[in-house]
Formats: sequence, structure tokens, C-alpha cells
Amino acid sequence: MIGRKAFAALAVIAALGVLGAAPARATDRDDHGIERGGAVVRCSLAGVNPVHHPEVFGNAATAKSYGFVQTADGVWHVLPGCGR
Repeated sequence: MIGRKAFAALAVIAALGVLGAAPARATDRDDHGIERGGAVVRCSLAGVNPVHHPEVFGNAATAKSYGFVQTADGVWHVLPGCGR
């Protein structure tokens, strides 16, 4: 009887541990740039957070190839006439 209760308690603890670890794992993956989703579209900053795309916004030449420029105050803008 005591063995069954102990086994049931361990099973519940293990199940809760797995459920609690799943959101932490998803957050960890996002922080390291893996499977964060989304894409940068040329000449459009709609819905783009530059912090999540260092492969584009971490290099001025690459950003410019996408049609973006960063002003002195750190704000990103689409180049005038981009996409025309």
C-alpha cells in the first residue's frame, strides 16, 4: 500500500516536471536564435524585430541589401524608393 502511494506520488512529480520543462525549453530555443520563426522581407519592416535577426541587422551592408538603413539614433528605416 505504501509502495503504491509512493509510486503514484513519484509519477505525478515526474509528469509535472516534464510539463514544467516544456515552456522553459521553448524559451531557451528562442533566446538562442533556433526556430524563432518569421522572416525578413526585402523593403518591409512590418512585424520585424531587428534584435531577432542579427544575420541581417548585425551587418550594415546586409541590411542595406534588404533595403534598410539605421539612423544615428538607432532606428531602422526602409530606404526611400526601395522596391520600385
